[in-house]
Amino acid sequence: MPLSDTMYCSEQIRIPPELPSILKNFTKAAIRTQPEDLLKWAVEYFTALSRGEALPVKDRLEINVASQKEAELTPGLLKTLHKQLSMRQTCSRDDLQNEWKDLCLPEDQLDILLSLGSFGSEIEWMEFFALGCSSLGGTLFGSLKFACEILTEDKEDGSDPRIPFDTFAQIYTYLAHLEGDMPQEEIDNFLGCLQKQTELQNGMIRPVDFILGEHTPLDSSSLTRDASRSE
Repeated sequence: MPLSDTMYCSEQIRIPPELPSILKNFTKAAIRTQPEDLLKWAVEYFTALSRGEALPVKDRLEINVASQKEAELTPGLLKTLHKQLSMRQTCSRDDLQNEWKDLCLPEDQLDILLSLGSFGSEIEWMEFFALGCSSLGGTLFGSLKFACEILTEDKEDGSDPRIPFDTFAQIYTYLAHLEGDMPQEEIDNFLGCLQKQTELQNGMIRPVDFILGEHTPLDSSSLTRDASRSE
């Protein structure tokens, strides 16, 4: 079929008024998130946008100076997962795997975290979140520091991220039990000391409270990142 010779002028082409804003927001989101597979991520972005769901977008650009062939979990990506999956207390394993893939994260890293937590088809989200922090932090108090930085609702100036003490206690208790060699009495005493301090801070806790506190037992604690730990 021969091509039409019809000519169009700019007055005949209608550009939806919301299109420039949509494309601008998409471009900024792609730059911040730096997806490994841009086309696949774009599909998930616009699907979530059309459904009014949380977008697979990081809050800010994270520059990784190390050269990597494959993406890895970062604080920004863990925060994105938290926004997408924390609406309920639990999430399905399938939903987590789908969101993980949408962010182009490596499946073997997810498999390790799922193995460490011995999760089934339904996953307690804050437990998985705690394991995600442990993969970032290395040590127990390093994991808790990342939890504060990711969960804080304070302005992101990085100076003094605060979270509710109850949230901190939940994450700390789970990771301490996973560590396996910390007596319950020590856990309770540590949290009791911190709670007295946070009562003076409207129930909020900061990294300086537990990293520099004189009662902290965290200095020698760490979580093994190897999947064999769960065997």
